[in-house]
Amino acid sequence: MASSSGTKNDVGPPRTLSRGMTRMPTRMVDVADENTVIDSELVPSSLAEIAPILRVANEIQRENPRVAYLCRFHAFERAHLMDPTSSGRGVRQFKTYLLHKLEKEEHEAYHVLARSDPKEILEFYCLFYDANIREGEYTKTPEEMAKIFQIAIVLYEVLKTVVPPNQIDAQTQSMADDVMKKKDQYEHYNILPLHAIGVKPAIMELPEIKVALNALRNVDHLPMPRILLRPTGHDNGTTTHTERVKPVSDVLDWLSSIFGFQKGNVANQREHLILLLANMDVRKRSPEGYTQLESVTVERLVDKTFKNYRSWCKYLHCKSNLRFPQGSGRQQLQLIYTALYLLIWGEASNVRFMPECLCYIFHNMANEVYGILYSNVHPVSGDTYQDEARDQEYFLRHVITPIYEVLLKEVKRNKGGKASHTNWRNYDDLNEYFWSQKCFKLGWPMNPKSDFFRHSDGVQPANERLNPAAGRRKPKTNFAEVRTFLHLYRNFDRMWAFFILAFQAMVIIAWSPSGSLAAFFDEDVFKSVLSIFITSAFLNLIQATLDIVLSFNAWRSLKITQIARYLLKFAVAAFWAVVLPIGYASSVLNPTGLIRFFRSWGRDWQNQSFYTWAIVIYLLPNILAAILFVLPPLRRTMERSNMRIVTLLMWWAQPKLYVGRGMHEDMFSLLRYTLFWIMLLISKLAFSYYVEISPLVQPTKLIMEMSIDNYQWHEFFPNVPHNLGIVVVIWVPIVLVYFTDAQIWYAIFSTLFGGIHGAFSHLGEIRTLGMLRSRFVSVPSAFTRRLVPSAGKEGRTKKLQDQLAIRKNIANFSQVWNEFIHCMRAEDLISNRDRDLLLVPSCSNEMSVVQWPPFLLASKIPIALDMAKDFKLKVDDDLFRKIKNDDYMYSAVIECYQTLREIIYNLLEDDADKMIVKQICYAVDESIERQTLLQKFRMSGLQPLSERLEKFLKLLTDEEDVENYQPQLINVLQDIIEIITQDVMIDGHEIMERVHRDSVDVQTFKREQRFEKINLELTREKSWKEKVVRLHLLLTVKESAINVPQNLEARRRITFFANSLFMNMPNAPKVHDMLSFSVLTPYYKEDVLYSDEELNKENEDGISILFYLKKIYPDEWTNLIERIYDLKPGYAEKEKKSEIIRQWVSYRGQTLYRTVRGMMYYRRALELQYFLESAGDADILRGYRSLDNENEQKAFDEHAQALADLKFTYVVSCQLYGAQKKSNEPRDQSCYNNILKLMLTYPSLRVAYIDTREDTVNGRAQKVYYSVLVKGGDKLDEEIYRIKLPGNPTEIGEGKPENQNHAIIFTRGEALQTIDMNQDNYFEEAFKMRNVLEEFLKSHRGQRKPTILGLREHIFTGSVSSLAWFMSNQETSFVTIGQRILANPLRVRFHYGHPDIFDRLFHITRGGISKASRIINLSEDIFAGYNSTLRGGLITHHEYIQVGKGRDVGMNQISLFEAKVANGNGEQTLSRDVYRLGRRFDFYRMLSFYFTTVGFYFSSMVTVLTVYAFLYGRLYMVMSGVEREILEDPTIRSSKALEEALATQSVFQLGLLLVLPMVMEIGLEKGFRTALGDFIIMQLQLASVFFTFQLGTKAHYFGRTVLHGGSKYRATGRGFVVFHAKFAENYRLYSRSHFVKGLELLVLLILYGVYGESYRTSNLYLFITVSMWFLVTSWLFAPFIFNPSGFDWQKTVDDWTDWKRWMGNRGGIGIQVEKSWESWWDEEQEHLKHTNIRGRVLEILLAFRFFIYQYGIVYHLDIAHHSKSLLVYGLSWVVMLTTLVVLKMVSMGRRKFGTDFQLMFRILKALLFLGFMSVMAVLFVVCGLTISDLFAAFLAFLPTGWAILLIGQALRGLWKRIKLWESIKELGRAYEYVMGLVIFMPVAILSWFPFVSEFQTRLLFNQAFSRGLQISMILAGRKERESDEFPNKSKKDKEKTTPAPATATTPAPLQTAVPS
Repeated sequence: MASSSGTKNDVGPPRTLSRGMTRMPTRMVDVADENTVIDSELVPSSLAEIAPILRVANEIQRENPRVAYLCRFHAFERAHLMDPTSSGRGVRQFKTYLLHKLEKEEHEAYHVLARSDPKEILEFYCLFYDANIREGEYTKTPEEMAKIFQIAIVLYEVLKTVVPPNQIDAQTQSMADDVMKKKDQYEHYNILPLHAIGVKPAIMELPEIKVALNALRNVDHLPMPRILLRPTGHDNGTTTHTERVKPVSDVLDWLSSIFGFQKGNVANQREHLILLLANMDVRKRSPEGYTQLESVTVERLVDKTFKNYRSWCKYLHCKSNLRFPQGSGRQQLQLIYTALYLLIWGEASNVRFMPECLCYIFHNMANEVYGILYSNVHPVSGDTYQDEARDQEYFLRHVITPIYEVLLKEVKRNKGGKASHTNWRNYDDLNEYFWSQKCFKLGWPMNPKSDFFRHSDGVQPANERLNPAAGRRKPKTNFAEVRTFLHLYRNFDRMWAFFILAFQAMVIIAWSPSGSLAAFFDEDVFKSVLSIFITSAFLNLIQATLDIVLSFNAWRSLKITQIARYLLKFAVAAFWAVVLPIGYASSVLNPTGLIRFFRSWGRDWQNQSFYTWAIVIYLLPNILAAILFVLPPLRRTMERSNMRIVTLLMWWAQPKLYVGRGMHEDMFSLLRYTLFWIMLLISKLAFSYYVEISPLVQPTKLIMEMSIDNYQWHEFFPNVPHNLGIVVVIWVPIVLVYFTDAQIWYAIFSTLFGGIHGAFSHLGEIRTLGMLRSRFVSVPSAFTRRLVPSAGKEGRTKKLQDQLAIRKNIANFSQVWNEFIHCMRAEDLISNRDRDLLLVPSCSNEMSVVQWPPFLLASKIPIALDMAKDFKLKVDDDLFRKIKNDDYMYSAVIECYQTLREIIYNLLEDDADKMIVKQICYAVDESIERQTLLQKFRMSGLQPLSERLEKFLKLLTDEEDVENYQPQLINVLQDIIEIITQDVMIDGHEIMERVHRDSVDVQTFKREQRFEKINLELTREKSWKEKVVRLHLLLTVKESAINVPQNLEARRRITFFANSLFMNMPNAPKVHDMLSFSVLTPYYKEDVLYSDEELNKENEDGISILFYLKKIYPDEWTNLIERIYDLKPGYAEKEKKSEIIRQWVSYRGQTLYRTVRGMMYYRRALELQYFLESAGDADILRGYRSLDNENEQKAFDEHAQALADLKFTYVVSCQLYGAQKKSNEPRDQSCYNNILKLMLTYPSLRVAYIDTREDTVNGRAQKVYYSVLVKGGDKLDEEIYRIKLPGNPTEIGEGKPENQNHAIIFTRGEALQTIDMNQDNYFEEAFKMRNVLEEFLKSHRGQRKPTILGLREHIFTGSVSSLAWFMSNQETSFVTIGQRILANPLRVRFHYGHPDIFDRLFHITRGGISKASRIINLSEDIFAGYNSTLRGGLITHHEYIQVGKGRDVGMNQISLFEAKVANGNGEQTLSRDVYRLGRRFDFYRMLSFYFTTVGFYFSSMVTVLTVYAFLYGRLYMVMSGVEREILEDPTIRSSKALEEALATQSVFQLGLLLVLPMVMEIGLEKGFRTALGDFIIMQLQLASVFFTFQLGTKAHYFGRTVLHGGSKYRATGRGFVVFHAKFAENYRLYSRSHFVKGLELLVLLILYGVYGESYRTSNLYLFITVSMWFLVTSWLFAPFIFNPSGFDWQKTVDDWTDWKRWMGNRGGIGIQVEKSWESWWDEEQEHLKHTNIRGRVLEILLAFRFFIYQYGIVYHLDIAHHSKSLLVYGLSWVVMLTTLVVLKMVSMGRRKFGTDFQLMFRILKALLFLGFMSVMAVLFVVCGLTISDLFAAFLAFLPTGWAILLIGQALRGLWKRIKLWESIKELGRAYEYVMGLVIFMPVAILSWFPFVSEFQTRLLFNQAFSRGLQISMILAGRKERESDEFPNKSKKDKEKTTPAPATATTPAPLQTAVPS
């Protein structure tokens, strides 16, 4: 056989197979183990066609190895023909591997059926056909038949290559023809096997599916597509085309033939549409007479699908192409239009993010459909519409691909996020092209030369002529995302104007002589206050200017009316900015300065009323806006109107845009959030006036009147009037606080309102087990009210009174409750004992009382026994009354008696024994009825009876040895009867004698002992055993069961579930009637399931993940061991113990396994809900999944699964699944295998991925991309749909939204829940899903229905460490009280990456569930909420259901996450969505929007700036000597007002009020005592340090993003953080964001403390500066405080060594930042390389602040001798420059002479040293230099050098050109060394003391301590474990006894604890 080495002379393998295979020796590549590898899954992408052949070979390997060999050989031949030169990626290796395998099998694969290959395969094919197709067609499921047909098709394909054509007999040929004819009927399907015949799944028998399918198959009156055949008869000259009609099966098939949609897309949307129709049609319909689809169903679907399209048509004033002529089949036409839209959407790929582009495509294609159906002519060409069939990629090629190419070219301009947003058009720009009528210039078919497709990449190819049209870059559309902070003013100008005008008015009033608010009514003050309108006019002018400047890049795309509006707005604003000052000047009696200037303009207008009239006219638009504000319906109608006259009227108020129209809420909602903000603003302004502004006015007046001339430096402006410089310095911090303290007030008010709202929502009413026990009686009825469908509300109350109904309620409840408890047991949250104590018996019909769970009845029986034993009276009433006073005790006593009677009676076989028991029970019942119990029974005998009963029941509960215990059982039973008859019953002996007499004849005088015959077969019955266990618990559990369950998570879930039943939620519909929904989870490369290696891999402390989790979750680990004990031996072999442990660990991490398990609870809940609805009363009372008849059970299961399939779909979008399948990387292979295992475990799970294949086009390999959907098959995945894409979808936008977008077409239903990879779900919460979905059908005020339902989350990572606990509390408050207040009353809740549920049809027709433009949509989730709100959606929030969510748990992880969110908010600030919402919301809703989104981050940044402003102001005052001058003034000295006013910023900086929501929510749900305790513990664990540190993270990344860009997705990792982060890693991460800023503030505080004498006698000094010292300490040392083993001495030494190595390493191309300081330093300046000129200038200006240190300090040096000459500063620069020159000389000398001229270099250094010492000696002796001067000079010159460094970085290009860049780099390295040393020294000093490390350990892991974590064991690591395991062995012996790697995967405790 020829070698497949891939040369051009390669020939394929020989056709004949009669001889053995031979080949030249081939060098084998490393491949995986052949015994484990599945070759069909390793096929290279370019050979994908042979994968099915290899799969078939693997399938039939055991059955016929020779035929399998032939299949592989055929696959090899095909591979060789497809790629003869082996040029494709991985082809050569694969062919070599396959060839090696074929050689091996050539001789091993023996013949089974015949002696030759042709006969062998012929025989096998016939046998296979007879056994599987002929006989199996009507007995096998469609899934099995699909697999069989796939095998048959491949077998025949192989058969044709092996068997000559003349040897294929007619019978075989007919079999093959039959297979080919039926193959389309048996394909792998998703949910509906639409074409299958024979055995159909239950879902295909549902009437709603049948009617939907019939409706789609109605193709009557449709013109059939024609297929044009090529001309025939070339020989006779005939050239005419022939044609034939192409048959179609349904309307989608017809549309596909007309427009050329792909087969996979058609199949996908066919099922999608059928399921939509079926689910919408079945709702509220009776199953009787269900024969056709209701017209109202289709109408409703059309309305939802085309609401956006119709709105688009109205907006553009074009006629909708949804046309329904009279007399036409309206329903058929509606289905055609709907199917057409879904087919367009399904194949649109990235264009799905452009909803109006899809509207345009549909608009034209619907027109074509209409033309074809009604034979219209084309309006342009005059030709008739053609109905020829097109190939299946026609639509993709001609419609989608051209638009995709435009997107691709535009995204290349983005340059990987480094280019400015204004340089390229994103998704929004291209979509908004279709918001104007010029989009119709595109034509149809679209003209490739139209301006939409015109594009230039900026560089014209050399071989092409200059094309002016192509050369002009297309402008931004409607908006330009310019990178500037001015967006904050432009977007929220009304808020800033309000605060500025209020500030001005308050200052004017406070400045008045009286200074009180009453002064406002003083005439002069009032006149002064009126000047705010002048300020308003100038603010409006700024706004109009910003509108023009910031939208300049989009001007070429704007309509002339929009440009005119901008210019006119500017002109009007300029007009008022001139007129109002003139008018004001004319009204002032004694004008000065500017007022006099303006008055000279208006000297003719002396009448004071002019200004008043001017104000009235100026305010007219605002008055009109106020009127419309209180009439929201009118405003909403006007804004949404498309009438030209209304548009003209609204033109001035808002530009004409497609989105953002009419977003006004109803009147009631408006009043609520208006009241909220009015109260808040009153409080804020009152605080600002009385605390911030008023106290500062008097000192300011005094300072302005002072004469200051004794400056301590050279003052450049000594004659500034009124000391304005000092006034500015004092007022700036106060002004900054004024503008941002509204954030604090928002925190306070949202806490109060949110707490009240939560209390009214019944949150936290059941928060402890004690509360649960007290209300458990009412839980079943609440469950029935909320979670059980009802025929109607009427009569419900009456029904609940009925005893039977109560029992049914409890029976219904018990099914769900018990499943819930079993789920928690399977999750190892509870033990077997806990489970038994919590279960409710389902067979309640056999008892006369309600059977409550044993944890409620625990200790009731022992107490009742004690009561009876100690009861002295002989009257039954008193005893019964005592027992009945406790309902639980009464139930326990009656149940105990009746259960014991039943157990003993059924256990006995002998009739006489049974008779004795009957007689005893009759005596008891009779005495109770006659109230003679205490007379006929001795209560003292109950105690020994109880003891014997306990032993008896314990023997019965032993599963394994019950037969061995039979004699003991008989003995104990006899004891029991004896005690009853002799000790308890007074007349008991009479019963025994009577029965003995009656049975003498029967026994024929044979003496035999009573109670010897017992039926032990009963002990094997599950229900009987449950009764025994329950009775045993009732008798033995003597504690009050307060701690059951003991697990905190189990308690939380139980109490939350019970509490939620009393909260307001919609009534549950029946499963048939509920909304259908999907869940979508995007997955990239995260952990799926931890491997054994990952579990046992130890960190540097010797700690493995498994060991760590065992210590954090000790109770759950114990429960796992108990569960493994309970496993049956067969199960234990099948499911390896290591696999169970891997799952246990993975379910406690943030893995895909955990997420999928949680989401699949929805399906389990649906099946249980169907059982409760469909089962009869008897079945319900018998229990879930316990139907007597096996066939009935099977039919029920099938129907339940069918309904679950109909209502629920789960798709995981594993973007790289295809690549992982073919990868050789162990991690990728592990991910692939684990995902495959998930699909096999959960058959309804679907995985979507992007597949890449290589096609050869024109001799060149080209990548082709597909969206693929797969499901679990028999052993491997099975492909369901494959849809070709126009290109790589993830190349266009952000990764996660693109991943979601490609998979969203495979989702189903009317709702879609978005679930991230770090989320979880719970069975009991899944049961409430149908209630939540009903919210979509509830009309809120204004007849609006929700479009996004927000759900609350539970953060499950809070127990890992103290940091995780802080984050958990913070996140919990955000997702509960925060979201609650946002949704109601503020109405500004959006989507935050939470488990929100989307109205799927609403969102897929409006751009999807996220936005994906590169960089600008970094926080893609929130833009879905923005988009939904702008497009008229309503977002609500619901807290009666919760979903689990994980959060980052380590310091560095958290910081990366906070940086990512801050980056995202920075980008949001620039976005058009925030601009439109800020401008289109009414004033109060705009305030809500600002303070809950970008405003929060801006406030964080300004908080930090306030500290800077304050300290730099104080530095100016102390250095200039101004402060001394002021304080020497006796007037100011006597007033503390100045200090009090300055202290307010300190209060603000502490920011403790921001934790209020956290405390409120904990108090609400856990109790306020718990909340207070948690708050104190958090403070003791330094939570304030953590939150202060994160403040710096937010401020840094938000500010840098807005200023320079550089946003990127930051992968935080979601593992368990049990490792120590090195000092170098912390330094890299926090250097610029915290350390540099912290050191700057430290220097400022030192200078302020040394040179300032401000508050030496005032206690307020400490109060003012302590918060700043706290901030500095937090920023510098928090990363080390919260770093595990951060103060361990050995690690500190290692960190220092590692840091020095990192600092010394040289950088370069390819050197990672972790390896070299130079590489990191270069990356840190990446944002400056790509920033704009504004960013560079601002960086340089900000750097200038560091020069003030040198300027200030040099004048205070002793050597300056109090000189104030500018020469002193000049000489300091001489010193600075001399120092830099000397350092440069040393650096150059080291480089030039350090190697070859070592002596010369030493001489140079010696000379420099001698010169330095000489200069210093002269300075000390002659000039008066002092030691303190040296320290001061150090503080003076260090900041100057840093300023030079910053300016050098900003002007990098300039320094490189003048060859000084290396000097800048060396200067930077020197500074980094100094900063690292300053930060490292305190850490090293503290590490010297061991107790510091112990304290830190306790600090970090205190939460885990309270859960049983012995942290000392963790930190001691391996040594302690080894010493425990090998206490008496030496190190050498330990090594010998270390278990082998093969068995080391199972941890030691398990090996000893678990039986094999």
